[in-house]
Amino acid sequence: MFPQFDAAGQELIGRAYDVASAALEGMTRENGRPFLDHPENVALIATDEIGLPAECAAAVFLHEAIRMGSCHPERSEGSMRSEGSMRSEGSVLSSFPVDVVKMVEGLNKISTIKPKDTRLEAENYKKLIVQYSADPRVTVLKIADRLEVMRNLDIFPKSSRDNKVLETLMLYIPLAHQLGLYNIKREMEDIYFRYTDPVEYRAITNKLKATERDRERLMMEFIQPLKQELSNEGIKYKLKIRTKAAYSIWTKMRKQKVPFEGVFDVFAIRFIIDCEPDPKVEKDLCWKVFSYVTKEYEQDTNRLRDWITNPKPNGYESLHITVKNRRGAYIEVQIRTKRMDEEAENGQAAHWSYKGVRHEEQMDKWLTSVRYALEHPGGAGPEDLPEPPSKEIFVFTPTGELRILSAGATVLDFAFNIHTGLGVRCTGAKVNGKAVSIRERLSTGDVVEIMSGKNQKPSPDWLNFVVTSKARSRIKRELDEEEYKKASAGRELLERRLKNWKLEFPDDMITEFLKKRKFSSQNSFYAAISDSVVDVNEVKVFIQEHDKAAALAQDAAREAEAARIGSRSEVWDTPQQASDDILVLNAKDLKGLDYKMAKCCHPVFGDDVFGFVTRTEGIKIHRISCPNASRLISAYPYRIQKVRWADTPSGGTFQGTLKVITGIEPSVIGRITEVVGSFKASLRSFNVAENNRNGTYEITMRVSVPSNMELDKVISQIKILKHVIKVSRV
Repeated sequence: MFPQFDAAGQELIGRAYDVASAALEGMTRENGRPFLDHPENVALIATDEIGLPAECAAAVFLHEAIRMGSCHPERSEGSMRSEGSMRSEGSVLSSFPVDVVKMVEGLNKISTIKPKDTRLEAENYKKLIVQYSADPRVTVLKIADRLEVMRNLDIFPKSSRDNKVLETLMLYIPLAHQLGLYNIKREMEDIYFRYTDPVEYRAITNKLKATERDRERLMMEFIQPLKQELSNEGIKYKLKIRTKAAYSIWTKMRKQKVPFEGVFDVFAIRFIIDCEPDPKVEKDLCWKVFSYVTKEYEQDTNRLRDWITNPKPNGYESLHITVKNRRGAYIEVQIRTKRMDEEAENGQAAHWSYKGVRHEEQMDKWLTSVRYALEHPGGAGPEDLPEPPSKEIFVFTPTGELRILSAGATVLDFAFNIHTGLGVRCTGAKVNGKAVSIRERLSTGDVVEIMSGKNQKPSPDWLNFVVTSKARSRIKRELDEEEYKKASAGRELLERRLKNWKLEFPDDMITEFLKKRKFSSQNSFYAAISDSVVDVNEVKVFIQEHDKAAALAQDAAREAEAARIGSRSEVWDTPQQASDDILVLNAKDLKGLDYKMAKCCHPVFGDDVFGFVTRTEGIKIHRISCPNASRLISAYPYRIQKVRWADTPSGGTFQGTLKVITGIEPSVIGRITEVVGSFKASLRSFNVAENNRNGTYEITMRVSVPSNMELDKVISQIKILKHVIKVSRV
């Protein structure tokens, strides 16, 4: 049956044939013929028409033996194979070479693909076929298998025919095109055309038959006057002459909306010039042939395509022209050199690349290697060829819907891919019928059924094992929303307790507490209260201790007053003041002394403040909550000056610095500035720093206000803005 192979090759095929013959005994095709006819015909297409080696023919027989021998009609399509059948399969394959086994495994996997909607997901299914082809020849064998099915399409029932025809158009014809199997591609296209539109098919094929002699005459007439001219110039060339296939003519008629006679390139001639691979020599010869052709025949200048002067981005080089002979017939002519032709057929500018077939760089490289393996049968073996693309995995739902995920994706990634709501509630899955956790990593071909629970909620730990961006972004969003809900509940609880205790918990004190407990934001602090991670009584103790320290500081200031008055004349060489002297702010040059607002805490009219007598800059006014207050009061009690604000501000303004933490949302910046402008306040400076690690904006702004009351209004309104996490005075 396969006389072209040596004794070893024939022996290998013979053993595989015997396995198939035994496994398929008694099975018939739809026309009543033995089912063994199918693998025989596929093996002949693979070896005789494509030129594949004996190992490929053996793989075809073994694949059908395992597929049909272990999947009986009475068994459901989705049922799992028995352990015994898998052991039997392993024992059958164990006596065959490794590369044959690899091809059989790939063909077996492809046979399980049941496209749910081929028309919508053709590109994905093509990728899946390629990925299942660990040995690149598997894809070619599957194309040979499909060609055999198309040649015998009439034996199948109508519903089955319809599915096979659509799959062939969407999956196998593009793959054959990409692999350079042009004869097989054209044959499958014509069979598809004949089946789907028999009337148009007959019309075009009959016209081709009727005009066959005319084309032969046109060819002879076209080349005759050019032969002598080219010979005299010493130009060596060969001609490739082809007639377009019926399907290709039909698609062009529809695309260009012209009749059969309006398709210019039904008949085409290609000049392939034999010359040294020197760019200048090649271009000169191509244009020389062009000049002889256009000198002899009338050129349609609108259809000139010069890809020699300006090659296509993929490297394709050729001159395409359409000419009209003396009879008025149009002929397409392509002019290129041998090097250009080889690159167009086999290199980066392969025919399938420049015809607009969708492709990806990684897959293109792999498919090119398959073509090389086919065209160089004595060259690289399967182990030397690259593996198919592996950055993606292809997983199925229980209903057969195909989903593509990143390599390393887990059950949880798959759940979010199906629907974000399902991902949020995912508790696990059944993978190929086996229960697994949400962490289980998936592989190509897995059938996954997600299990969910209404009480399930995302946890921060989920971010440690999901790999898809969709899953990660949704989990983060859910966690943020959950924290916000908890923070609202925690804030409400704390405010209620503070009201009962009659205690204040101002922003600067909150900031100090967050720093002490290492909370990154107020939301996380309030959420911790809601989760009982932080006891509200701990906050109470912190406030009381803080207030006690402040009271002690004030007592120390009062105790230091007498000492300050007694020593003041020595320090300042000014008359002594009475013990009840108080500096009234907004009254300039009080008793020869001036004052300034401390830059470390920026007091504002109405704040609880004290004065500190400096040696060179007069009195500095500090807020009682200033970070430096405790140190100044303890170390220099004799320099502390009692101060109070005048009953009303003198019309001046004060500058306060605010620090605002927000989520990364550009619109929040505009809303903050709008809030400032809506009060008796104005911006003096505004700086935004983006913290990518925490996903926040850190805004520092200096605001000019007439009093602390106005500043409090600004702060309270900024706090309630959406995306604002924290506001504090600096």
